Amino acid sequence: MMTNAGLFDMDGSLADYTGRLVADLEELRSPDEPIVTAANLWTAEKSHKWLKARMRLIKAQPEWWYNLEPIANGMRVFHKAAEIGYHNHILTKGPKKHPEAWSEKHRWCARYLDSVPVTVTSDKSLVYGKFLYDDFPDYAEAWLKHRPRGLVIMPVTEYNADYSHPQCVKWDGTNWDEVVYALTAAFTRKHGEPLKLRA
Repeated sequence: MMTNAGLFDMDGSLADYTGRLVADLEELRSPDEPIVTAANLWTAEKSHKWLKARMRLIKAQPEWWYNLEPIANGMRVFHKAAEIGYHNHILTKGPKKHPEAWSEKHRWCARYLDSVPVTVTSDKSLVYGKFLYDDFPDYAEAWLKHRPRGLVIMPVTEYNADYSHPQCVKWDGTNWDEVVYALTAAFTRKHGEPLKLRA
C-alpha cells in the first residue's frame, strides 16, 4: 500500500447501499409488516429472521451491487482527496453470502472511479492508509486501533449519528472546510507528529 493512501469504503459511503435496500424492501412489504427505514434497518434485520432472508434474496439479484447509485457527498470527498495528493484506494468488505458482489463492486468502481485500486477484504483494519472514509463505526474503531495518528472521515447517517472519536471528523454536508482541513492535515503530517484535525 502506498504511504499516501486514502482509503474509501464503498457501501454506504460512496455507493447508496442503504437507500437502495430500504427502497427494495418497501416494494416487497405487505401492509401488516413493519416499515423499514435507514434508521431501523440494522435492528430490524436482527429482530426478524424473515426480513434478513428477504434482504439476502434482494442482494443476490444479478447486477444489484453494480447498479447502486453514487453518493454525491462521498464522491466530493473522493475527488478532493485526489486533488490534495492522496492515492485513493477502495477498501470494501466482501459479503460472504454474496460472492457475486465481489466482481460487481469492482465493476462499479471501474464505472464511477476509473482505474482506482480495489481491495475486497474481511478485515479493513489490516490495510494501511493515512485516512479512512467509512460510514460504519465498528470498522472505523477497528481501523483506528492500529493507527494512533490516523484519520477517519465519517459521513453522517441515521445509524452513526451518535458516534464520536477524537480522530474522527463527521461529514454532514455542511462542514466542508473542516473536512478539507482534516484531510490536508493528515496528508502533510510528518512521521511521529500528532494529528491536528481542527484549526
